[in-house]
Amino acid sequence: MQPVFRFAPSPNGELHLGHAYSALLDFDLCRRAGGRFLVRIEDIDPARCRPEYEAQILDDLAWLGLAWEQPVRRQSEHFSEYAAVRARLEDMDLVYPAFLSRADIAAAARDPDWPRDPDGAPLYPGADRDLDPAEAARRIAVGAPHAFRLRMDAAAARAGPLAWSESGAGPAGETGTVAADPRAWGDVVLARKETPTSYHLSVLVDDAAQGVTHVVRGRDLFHATSVHVLLQRLLGLPTPTYHHHRLVTDASGRKLAKSDRDTSLRSLRAAGATVADIRAMVGLEAD
Repeated sequence: MQPVFRFAPSPNGELHLGHAYSALLDFDLCRRAGGRFLVRIEDIDPARCRPEYEAQILDDLAWLGLAWEQPVRRQSEHFSEYAAVRARLEDMDLVYPAFLSRADIAAAARDPDWPRDPDGAPLYPGADRDLDPAEAARRIAVGAPHAFRLRMDAAAARAGPLAWSESGAGPAGETGTVAADPRAWGDVVLARKETPTSYHLSVLVDDAAQGVTHVVRGRDLFHATSVHVLLQRLLGLPTPTYHHHRLVTDASGRKLAKSDRDTSLRSLRAAGATVADIRAMVGLEAD
């Protein structure tokens, strides 16, 4: 089977050097493997994603020398597919409507011993996990803000032991066969009132739909892979090989952000940088 790689940016800002490194490494690995290369636009957030950013992203990627198959998949065009997959999990009694606000979660997390996920965010308290279904339906009907969360303990118990194949390396050097620990994330969000999906749900649905066999992305998403592997097992979807790479940081060691205008590809291109310059800046050999 021919390998399938993908690069999946969000059009909520300009690409920076970190994105350039990820995209170029992804494309390089794909070519070495004789694979197919896809670009996917992850635009599930209508408040932040803009068509002009998408156009700039695609222009930057073409300038870098990447070539990809058409058509480009846009997540905003597949909300019904994500909702259908979430419904499958609901039918397994693994999803519940959660009504606690960010302030409620923060109040619970004032306890210094409150558990936190691998990104440092407090785990959801789960006070409404066993809310009477009629009361939950009433709150939803009157427009109460809510999210749909995974019953993590039940989901993990149903899935059993999990692992994935890592061809890159995690933050602590994890590579090879890596044991997944989805419980570390607590009851993750699968969808919200205003958006029928989340990153966790849409990314694995897309990868399966597109036949993706190799996922190349930054180490900041290494631990999230545990959630993706869990959902893949529950839904009977294939698990790709994952390759988590180092992050490109600024002089202080901080991960680059789209607000860092001085490292945006658009700014660097305007200043006269070449593709060879970009590859050198991110530590990749000349093409």
